[in-house]
Amino acid sequence: MTTSVISLSNVSKRFGKTQALDDVSLDIEPGVVFALLGENGAGKTTMIRILTGFLKPDFGHATVLGHSCVKSGLEIRRQIGYVSDAPALYEWMTTDEIGWFTSAFYDKSFPDRYLELLAAFDVPTGVKLKNLSRGQRAKVALALATAHDPQLLILDEPTSGLDPMVRRQFLESMVDRAALGRTVLLSSHQITEVERVADWVAILHQGKLKLVQPLEILKNETSIVTVTMDDPSATVALPPGDVMTESRNGRQMRWVVQNLPEDWRSRYDDHGGGVIDIDAEQPTLEEIFVAVCDHRASRPRPESADNTTPAAAWHSA
Repeated sequence: MTTSVISLSNVSKRFGKTQALDDVSLDIEPGVVFALLGENGAGKTTMIRILTGFLKPDFGHATVLGHSCVKSGLEIRRQIGYVSDAPALYEWMTTDEIGWFTSAFYDKSFPDRYLELLAAFDVPTGVKLKNLSRGQRAKVALALATAHDPQLLILDEPTSGLDPMVRRQFLESMVDRAALGRTVLLSSHQITEVERVADWVAILHQGKLKLVQPLEILKNETSIVTVTMDDPSATVALPPGDVMTESRNGRQMRWVVQNLPEDWRSRYDDHGGGVIDIDAEQPTLEEIFVAVCDHRASRPRPESADNTTPAAAWHSA
């Protein structure tokens, strides 16, 4: 039986009137790049602070690498790697010196691995951190976080503000780690980047976990259905499956649908000439994200009790 690298069970956290996390349950298995998506304020950083032992949940239980996040925060932080969007580094140190300083917390092989990573990232040695570019500083932070080869690497908006080349190196290194059996938790709102590297995707919205699925399955089982009608005032039936959102633009209706059956077009066979064209295509991850999170989106109710409510499709682990 595979042991989860990260496990949250009914975790909730409130700050005053703000419900940062609301009954979140989640398990992350080894060897994957797991993307945690959400707008700013969705609860992503709160979850990470709980996982790293810096914050206690109000309710629920969380473990990382088998350790309780409440009781063993120090041990968790020793075993994992962590990179934030603004890493706290000692500006007066050189790239070599901060590696030597950090190595005191790890085994004897840390310094050599750290220098190897700096070379791989094209970061010069002997240069004070305050004189490095933002991209170089981010690479130093990544090297410090991975030189002890942690089983779990947690990244909280790590590519924010970085140039495209540095972001690409970051993302490629995530895939490389997963290929070696390591696990990466990537918290981000850069959806296009995440789509290139993630194995699993979770969408967090206003503290609630709305969806958890492998990315490939999520995209393959979600469709955008478009129906064009001959009259702007005409009505048309919802497509079968789990309709997440709908929108109308003149004579065209558009739905984001999960679990669309193969014979879905048969619903529109007898349309009496009202439907001019029907089509279905695979959405991008960004389109799925908007369908789940956009409060302005229209969420139609099912036409009959036989249909599954749209919300049922959102959280399927």
